[in-house]
Amino acid sequence: MPSMVVLATTAVPDHLRGALSRWTTEVVPGIFVGSVSARVRDELWEATSAVVGNGAAILIHPAPTEQGYAIHTAGARRRVPTDFNGLTLMKMTALPTRNLAKE
Repeated sequence: MPSMVVLATTAVPDHLRGALSRWTTEVVPGIFVGSVSARVRDELWEATSAVVGNGAAILIHPAPTEQGYAIHTAGARRRVPTDFNGLTLMKMTALPTRNLAKE
């Protein structure tokens, strides 16, 4: 049974955006929304996480949780999903610091 998915990408290869737009609609640059089966969703996520490279991606889809959805991430992100007593919360990590002594 199809369900709605939201996939947000940042700095990913153009060929990935093209592949995602075959199954979803790119409503604004990098934000893909669609209604797909769990199998298609999982295959899209595998393809996305395999080629994300230096970019980042996040997938949100319905799931049997207290919140009613699940979050998956790939790539380097400041916001990291963290389980807190069965709820998924977003933990902010520190910004990378530049080592001025090496420059």
